Amino acid sequence: MAKVSGNAVDINLLRRVFRYVTPYRGIFIWSIVLTILLAILAPLRPWLIQFTLDRYILLNDHAGLIDMSLLMVGLLLIQTVVQYFHTFFTNILGQSVIKDLRVKVFNHISSLRLKYFDRTPIGQLITRTVSDLETIADIFSEGLIVIVGDILQVIAIIGVMLYVDWELTLVVLIPMPLLIMASLVFKEAIKSAFQDVRTQVANLNTFLQEHITGIRIIQYFAREDQEMKKFKEINSKHRDAHIRSNWYYSIFFPVVEIISAVSIGLLVWYGSKSILSDDISPGVVVSFIMYINMLFRPIRELADKFNTLQMGMVGAERIFNVLDTDEQTEDKGTMHPEKLEGDIEFKNVWFAYNDENWVLKDISFHVKPGETLALVGATGAGKSSIINILNRFYEINKGSILVDGNDIREYQLSYLRSHIATVLQDVFLFSDSIANNINLSNEEIGREKLIQAAKEVGAYEFIMKLPGGFDYDVMERGATLSAGQAQLISFIRAMVYDPQILVLDEATASVDTETEELIQHAINKLMQGRTSIVIAHRLSTIQNADRIIVLDHGEIKEMGSHQQLLKLNGFYRKLYDLQFNSEGIAKP
Repeated sequence: MAKVSGNAVDINLLRRVFRYVTPYRGIFIWSIVLTILLAILAPLRPWLIQFTLDRYILLNDHAGLIDMSLLMVGLLLIQTVVQYFHTFFTNILGQSVIKDLRVKVFNHISSLRLKYFDRTPIGQLITRTVSDLETIADIFSEGLIVIVGDILQVIAIIGVMLYVDWELTLVVLIPMPLLIMASLVFKEAIKSAFQDVRTQVANLNTFLQEHITGIRIIQYFAREDQEMKKFKEINSKHRDAHIRSNWYYSIFFPVVEIISAVSIGLLVWYGSKSILSDDISPGVVVSFIMYINMLFRPIRELADKFNTLQMGMVGAERIFNVLDTDEQTEDKGTMHPEKLEGDIEFKNVWFAYNDENWVLKDISFHVKPGETLALVGATGAGKSSIINILNRFYEINKGSILVDGNDIREYQLSYLRSHIATVLQDVFLFSDSIANNINLSNEEIGREKLIQAAKEVGAYEFIMKLPGGFDYDVMERGATLSAGQAQLISFIRAMVYDPQILVLDEATASVDTETEELIQHAINKLMQGRTSIVIAHRLSTIQNADRIIVLDHGEIKEMGSHQQLLKLNGFYRKLYDLQFNSEGIAKP
């Protein structure tokens, strides 16, 4: 799809936005009907005032004046009710559309492959999903429908003015070209300012998201002052963008007032002459004063509403750019057998995150159901990449990965991932209860299953000591729990989903020795009857693995059991000696 232009009159973009109006067609139709009704009602009040002044006030008809006053009060009440429902319906329409859009955007973002998030700031996506979507709501509540209403109102007012006195109308409209020119200049200037505002909002959100998330690092290294300087700079740019947009308003509105005053002056001059010569009645001049105010207000606001529409278009363009991002993992697989055995085989697998900077080079190995494979090697050797491609978070460049003898691309993506449980070193916990962090709000996993899994893992006692037990709120990223406690919760999470394939990525690297013993018990329980792939720096935790693979710069250097690799006297032996022959550390 071609990139949209972002112009306020971009028909293709508007058409795409209005596809989301279809489920709310009734509300949209009522909004249009009420918009037309408001345009029709607008010139009635000045006309009634003119009629009342000429026919009743000047003729001293008190009874008629009371009747007309009641009629105008009734008209005012009708306009108020119509305006209320117009505002109500347009806001409902806008909020309903962005509700559906936000769900679609979130669903799309959650299905994107990890490669997209490697190069896209999270704060930018937050801006797209929140702030930019709010501007789309304004297309309906303050933008397009209101613009149509204002244009209809202008047409209705000018039509009535021409009908009442076309000569006087032409006189008072002499400054109108100046107003139109000023509005066009303002519209173009404010459009650029609004685009800059949206850019600075995204930059500000990105900075805040990253730095609040990483606040511990900032405080650990006493970088508060330096980061504050960066924030002040970004915040100043955000302020300057808003000031620039306000500056255009501060010029445009006084210009409109001056042009409106000129029009009123022409009315007073020409109208007074006409009254003195009995060409028009005083009621016409009074009504025209009201017509001018009613005429200039929507024209003045049209420029503002066009820019509200423009902001909505800019927001829509950015939202649709996210929706058009083709970074989803291809899911054409159809296989979803009742049971997965857990047989894993890598055949001549090559993988690179970027171009041909190979992270994995010609990797081949076979893990039979129920076996445990351990991966060891220096940082950057390619251990975590094997996990990423097994889960299809990234696609391999060459070779094939088989599960139970079938290429992993032949399985439904959700089925494949639901049968592979991964326990990471850096456990992520949501700001929610322990129970919801374990079952991930899956209603099919009841409390009894949670309790049983917690007991098997050995975490039940510590959970029950917490206030509320399984209902204890762990706060954001599990801030109120220790690393070992968070790790145990991640084991329970894996246990309740009962996967056939288990992946443990440095699961004991960040805990103390005492907690490691508890976690090692949980690992042993979790691995029973499951095919397991274990990544570990601590070789003591993998000595009982059926097979150990030593990786170095993306290549398999050695493969075998613990004892076999020691006898080779190669890479594994060096790692072993480095850990267990150091001063003060005895071999187990």
